[in-house]
Amino acid sequence: MATYLNNPDAVAALVQDDQIHRDLYISPEVFELEMKYLFPNTWQFVGHDSQVPNAGDFVTTELARVPLVITRDAEGEVHVLENRCAHKGAKVASGQGGNCGKFMRCPYHGWSYKLDGSILAIPGKEGYENTRLHQCDAAQGMPRVAQMRNYRGFLFVCLNPDGPSLEEWFGDSLSSIDNMVDRAPAGRLEVAGGVLRYRHNCNWKMFIENLNDTMHPMVAHESSAGTARKLWAKQPADIPKPMVIEQFVPFVQGYDAFDKMGVKIYPNGHSYSGVKFSIHSNYSAVSDYDKLMEQAYGEQRAREILSEVRHNTVYYPTLTIKGAIQAIRLARPISHDETMIESWTFRLVGAPDELLERTMMYSRLINAPTSVVGHDDLHCYRAIQEGLAAPGNDWVSLHRRYDPSEREEIAGEYDANTEISMRGQFRAWRDVVVGAMQNEQKTQAAEVN
Repeated sequence: MATYLNNPDAVAALVQDDQIHRDLYISPEVFELEMKYLFPNTWQFVGHDSQVPNAGDFVTTELARVPLVITRDAEGEVHVLENRCAHKGAKVASGQGGNCGKFMRCPYHGWSYKLDGSILAIPGKEGYENTRLHQCDAAQGMPRVAQMRNYRGFLFVCLNPDGPSLEEWFGDSLSSIDNMVDRAPAGRLEVAGGVLRYRHNCNWKMFIENLNDTMHPMVAHESSAGTARKLWAKQPADIPKPMVIEQFVPFVQGYDAFDKMGVKIYPNGHSYSGVKFSIHSNYSAVSDYDKLMEQAYGEQRAREILSEVRHNTVYYPTLTIKGAIQAIRLARPISHDETMIESWTFRLVGAPDELLERTMMYSRLINAPTSVVGHDDLHCYRAIQEGLAAPGNDWVSLHRRYDPSEREEIAGEYDANTEISMRGQFRAWRDVVVGAMQNEQKTQAAEVN
């Protein structure tokens, strides 16, 4: 393996127009570069505001090894803070979440903080008189993240104060979140229940790439969804399809069907499959749902919202959503060869309960550790991770339907059986990581001079 630390040229060389170096998956050093340069410099989903519905509610999380806490104050404002005491650095908020009342208190020396992170009280405060405490960062309390946005309930942060704005990073891809939220007659979502966590023995990028890969389902899922398809074909044609069959069988459509679904590519690695239709298109109607949507939006707008049945939207680098099924998955990188996948289900506020039942069925069937389909993918990810240890070829092919014109412009709509979404992801990876490394070197050189 090459040495990439402080070598942006070597890092840039890992990504070519139509292939990528295997070190992107198997190098611990590359993973450390991602922790330092990729995740802090991009917008990351950290939670949903419905997880902290009341004053004093809090949820803890982590981003690029930075512990965070999400709070809601008495005025209803949501904050994302670094979860560390300004005194000795202990985590102030413990556990996964709860309600802390009107303030947070450090378990070590008792420094207490308002729900916006500012200092409320310091035990033995007189001991700091005539010291430099009020001139240093400790007097500012628990730091807020550099950038935070609540986009229709979805909480995003960027740890770099000089990073792009939310709109600059996501652009028109935010329309997938818009559609997901608009599918609720009340125009808002709520996290329903807990989270499903599923550990993958692979690099995080394999999972993200796979979301809009339409060439694998008929192979990887042949033994699972393919078996269900064959068994269901033996049933009388007039028997209503159970919900599980509606969700399971479409995973093994033919190559042509997946290709015609289409994929839309955005700058910065974002994309979604299902431009024209998706595996969610033929679900049974839910009684009264259309009527509720028409009452909320009007007949034409309701039809426009519900006609969008996007499959997977990738918000690069780690968030993926299924707007038509009201579920999200979040990749939490642990190491170069281990990833935790979190799956969250949402309630469409104002919609019939049957829609939540459908979402929960899908999450258990497809996204849970007990999934019937997910183990197919997990086997493939692990096989790739282990297979890339073979030294005979340093490169991973992304040549399918490559066009040299992509060097100039990649955004647009394409037939789905392509690897253009992966090529877009790795270009974004290169641009962010290499750009951050170069900026750091320029800053260091300026300080020396």
